[in-house]
Amino acid sequence: MTPTPPNPSDKRASGNPAQRARIELSAKEQREQKRQEKLVEYQKQLAKRRRTKFVWWVVGGTAVVAVVALVVASFVFAPKPAPDYGALDSTGAVIDGVETFDNVATHTTDAVTYPQTPPAGGPHNPYWLNCGIYTEPQQNENAVHSMEHGAVWVTYDAAKVSGDELATLKAQLPSTYVVLSPYEGLPSPIVLSAWNHQLKLDSASDSRIAAFFTEYWRSQNAPEPNAACTGAIDGPGKQ
Repeated sequence: MTPTPPNPSDKRASGNPAQRARIELSAKEQREQKRQEKLVEYQKQLAKRRRTKFVWWVVGGTAVVAVVALVVASFVFAPKPAPDYGALDSTGAVIDGVETFDNVATHTTDAVTYPQTPPAGGPHNPYWLNCGIYTEPQQNENAVHSMEHGAVWVTYDAAKVSGDELATLKAQLPSTYVVLSPYEGLPSPIVLSAWNHQLKLDSASDSRIAAFFTEYWRSQNAPEPNAACTGAIDGPGKQ
């Protein structure tokens, strides 16, 4: 009997055991390599997400700190509110150095020669000076009318009161019913004038400034204590 020749496909199927082992090992190595590559890529993505999360935490934390700092700064550096000395509540307190006069309240369109410098009441123009801060001297007759309405006229010698001294003076003034202006020929660096009352001062740090305003600012003893201090005349240099 003629022997049957071997089938080539059977030879390929059986193959060399060593060769098959190498092929299988190579395939396993490739799978392991791909697995390792995927693991490395996953770790990269995970690290990237962590970095992004950390950056957002830093950015968010910085923003919160900045907002808190702004809020704190708004309170710390905000200008102090103007003092309020209380209206219509004069008590008759005696303040050392205050002079008292007996001026009359009449209207006139003429220039007036006042017995006090600066005036502390007397005849005055029918139009009052609007209360506020002025950088130039003001007309006596209009400022006196403001005092008739309860305002305090704060006058100062510009050659002696400026810079920090002037800032100290301004810081003690209420927000309304006050006129601040330079005045030529003052008998002292600073003079506070309310209707029929006056106080001469050498320094803006004098504690009697607050006492004077407490007693005479918007006093019920002024001729017209509830009349307006706006809506009339703005003098030169009004801020």
